[in-house]
Amino acid sequence: MRGRRRANDGRLSGDSREFDAIVVGSGPGGATVARELTARGWRVLMLEWGGKGPVTGSPWQAFKELGVPGRSLFLTGSALAVVRGITTGGSSIYFYGTAFDPPLEMLRSHGIDIAGEVQEAKQELGVASLPPELMGPLARRIMDSAQELGYAWNPLPKFLRRDRLGDGHAMGFYGAPSYEAKWNARMFVDEAIEHGATLITHARVRRVLVEDGTATGVEFTHDGATRREFAPRVIVAAGGIGSPMILRASGLERAGYGFFYDPLVSALGSVSDLEDAQEVPMQAGVLLEDEGYMLTDMMVPPSLYAAMTAQVGRLDRLFAHRRTLQIMVKIRDDLSGRLTRRGGVRKPLTRADRDKLESGHRRAAEILANAGAKHTFRHWYTASHPGGTVRVGDLLDADLRTEYRNLYVCDASVIPEAWGRPPTLTLICLGKRLAKHLAGVGPEARKPGDQATESAATSPTG
Repeated sequence: MRGRRRANDGRLSGDSREFDAIVVGSGPGGATVARELTARGWRVLMLEWGGKGPVTGSPWQAFKELGVPGRSLFLTGSALAVVRGITTGGSSIYFYGTAFDPPLEMLRSHGIDIAGEVQEAKQELGVASLPPELMGPLARRIMDSAQELGYAWNPLPKFLRRDRLGDGHAMGFYGAPSYEAKWNARMFVDEAIEHGATLITHARVRRVLVEDGTATGVEFTHDGATRREFAPRVIVAAGGIGSPMILRASGLERAGYGFFYDPLVSALGSVSDLEDAQEVPMQAGVLLEDEGYMLTDMMVPPSLYAAMTAQVGRLDRLFAHRRTLQIMVKIRDDLSGRLTRRGGVRKPLTRADRDKLESGHRRAAEILANAGAKHTFRHWYTASHPGGTVRVGDLLDADLRTEYRNLYVCDASVIPEAWGRPPTLTLICLGKRLAKHLAGVGPEARKPGDQATESAATSPTG
């Protein structure tokens, strides 16, 4: 085994260093594993395909990290757009900070209990809903209307530092200035680095190196060259699209089939007696578990709003952004589809998916009408949170381990069933649980670098 220390310019120098683990990807799952392991004294190498430039909040930066076709933006055969963030911190840089509770019973049915980690994460990150005084007028108008119609529409738990929100307008779009007010995975990456982790950005991992059924390292491209790094544990956390592609290239051909991507659509309408340019998105809403979808208020940046109006030919609403009420409908879609050999997304909406979207849209339109909104319309389907491509119970055991010894996965790809909710809190908790497993918390605790103990503890019969 070999390793090299990070030089001051972020590249690897020639100094010899052995890593205890390699983490591929820096979204909520990977960043949490790296942070938890380094806090226990492990030497961790993090490899991230994206960069780590300052979060500016500009539309151009968002396009580069969210909107490049074939890299961060994928179109299905029905022109449904699927997005993911390619940057240090992954999509969490751009998410809206909503901390939905994990479905504990569903996970327990697959041998995963993260109840303790949920409480631990909530306490660490200060998860809480916005106080009433910080709720914006557009979101409050929607909530009042929904409650008047009998919906259990309530403030949603958020990963927000309320002391940095000021008057409620600091959330921002495109990652900033919410970068300071909202938790995101880059913060855990920075903590891992403070504890000694090595981060290499612009490193695209191609495959895991496997010898005699055991993962020994990874192969990646960096600065135009193909490189290899080695460690006795490898954790792939490259996301619902990235992870299965890496695993396929490593010999696990069944990855990337039958997955979810949480389709969504929004209902929009204008009011004449309110006007606000920017609010915290997803301040309140309702999860209709039996119907298979959630409804929340939504606020998008002006450029995205303009694209939505143009997309559906509603140019008459182009300049109504500041007084538009918007409700997002996000569904729990069926597990279906596949990733192509080049990583393309082939997944049509099923009839059941379309029925859920239509049902949710009707309810959203009813709430808007009751709130006094006029000129209502809807935008085209999009999707986020692709996952379930490397499911627990299929390609992974309950410890998130593949059939290869010492190879684990920790991101949305591991979620074993259809989802339909923001996954971030779940991924943080899975990362904490995996780190405890790797570190041997409990009666079989083991030290980092103890290869013999690790091999025995992680063997299929161990």
